[in-house]
Amino acid sequence: MQVAQENAISADCCIVGGGPAGLMLGYLLARAGLRAVVIEKHPDFLRDFRGDTIHPSTLEIMRQLGLLDELLTLPHQRAEKLQAEVAGEEITMADFSRLPVECRFIAFMPQWDFLNFLAKKAAEFPGFTLLQSTEFNDFIYENGVISGVKTLQGNECHIIRTALVVGADGRNSQVKAKAGLTGKSFGAPRDVLWFRLEKHPDDPQLGMGHKGPKQNFIVIDRGDYWQCGYTIQKNQLDELKLAGLGALKSTMAQVAPFSAERMAEVDEWDKLKLLSIRIDRLDRWMKPGVLCIGDAAHAMSPIGGVGVNLAIQDAVAAANMLTKPLQQGNVALHDLQKVQQRRQFPTVATQFLQIKMSSNKRKRSTPSKVPQIISRFPFLRHLFGRLIGLGFRTEKPRYL
Repeated sequence: MQVAQENAISADCCIVGGGPAGLMLGYLLARAGLRAVVIEKHPDFLRDFRGDTIHPSTLEIMRQLGLLDELLTLPHQRAEKLQAEVAGEEITMADFSRLPVECRFIAFMPQWDFLNFLAKKAAEFPGFTLLQSTEFNDFIYENGVISGVKTLQGNECHIIRTALVVGADGRNSQVKAKAGLTGKSFGAPRDVLWFRLEKHPDDPQLGMGHKGPKQNFIVIDRGDYWQCGYTIQKNQLDELKLAGLGALKSTMAQVAPFSAERMAEVDEWDKLKLLSIRIDRLDRWMKPGVLCIGDAAHAMSPIGGVGVNLAIQDAVAAANMLTKPLQQGNVALHDLQKVQQRRQFPTVATQFLQIKMSSNKRKRSTPSKVPQIISRFPFLRHLFGRLIGLGFRTEKPRYL
C-alpha cells in the first residue's frame, strides 16, 4: 500500500480517537492557537450504550470554558442524587447537593450529542481538524524518533506529520499496542448486558441506579426509553445462550422493576449488548513522542459512571502541561511524564475503590450491609457524592 505523500498534513499534535478525551484535548489545544488533528475511525459518533453520564466535575470545566449554558440546552436528564434498591430497601447512595460547584447534579446526555457539541465548538478554531472514517495505522519514524502517523481512509494511506501523538482511542488502543506500552489488569468478576425498554405511561419514576432486590438490574432514564442493564458473571454469556433467550428473560424479570411481559421487547440476542468490564492501567502512559490518556491509559469499571469524567480530566491536565511545550515546538519526555504524575493518584484511588466495590469475596447470598451503614452514617452519602461527582482531583483549564 502506497503512502500518499501529496495528502500529508502537518500538526502540532495528532490525537487518535474522537471520544470525550480526544475531542476535549483537541478543543483545548486549538483554543490555545495550536494545530490539533483528531482522527476517528468511525464516520460519526452514534454508538449505543456508551458512557453518557456527565458529572459535576465535567460540567464545571464546561462552565469555566464558557460552554455550559449552551451545552445544557441539549436534551438531558438530571440526577441530584443516586438511588439504589438494596435488599428491597431504597437508599440514597450519593448526594451531590453540597458540592462546591455550580452544577450539583449528573447530566445524562447521549454521548453522541456531547461529542458532536465538542466537535462543533472545536471547529470554530482554525487550528482544529477532525478526520472521520480515518484509522490509525502506524507511527512514522525519522532517525528513530516519531515524526508522525500513517492513517487509513478506506484503501488509501495518508500521513500526518507531528512531533506528538496522543492515544485517546479507548481500552483497545492501537496507539498503546503499537507503542509497546504495558500495564496491569486487575480483572472484574462481572459483565453487563445492556438493552432498551420502551417507556409506558404508567411506568414508575425510577431515575437511575441499581433497581432490583439482588442489585444486579440497572435502570437509567433516557427520556423516551429506559436503558437497562443486567449484570452477569464474567464470561457467562455463552452459557446463557445455551440455556436460551427465554430463560434469560425469565431470570431478568425476577429482579427487574417491570412486569415479565415487558421483556417481550427483547426478542433477539442482537438486542443485548455485552459490556465486558475491565479494570486496568498502564505502568507508563508515555514514551518519547507518544502519550496515552483516558481509557487507553486506564480502563475503568462502569461503577459510578466515572470513566468519561476521568478521561475529560486527563485531557485538561494534558492540555495544561503540554500547551507551552507544543507552542515552543519541543515536547520532551519529562513533559509527558508530568501528565501521568498529575493524574496517577486519582486513577489509582478510583480503581482501588472500584475493585473493592466489585470484589467477589462476599457471598452473593449474604445481605449487603450498605443500607445499615448509610442509615447509621448519613454523611457518607455526601462523601460518596463528592467522590463520584468530583473525584479525587479536579482539573481547571489553564489557557482560558
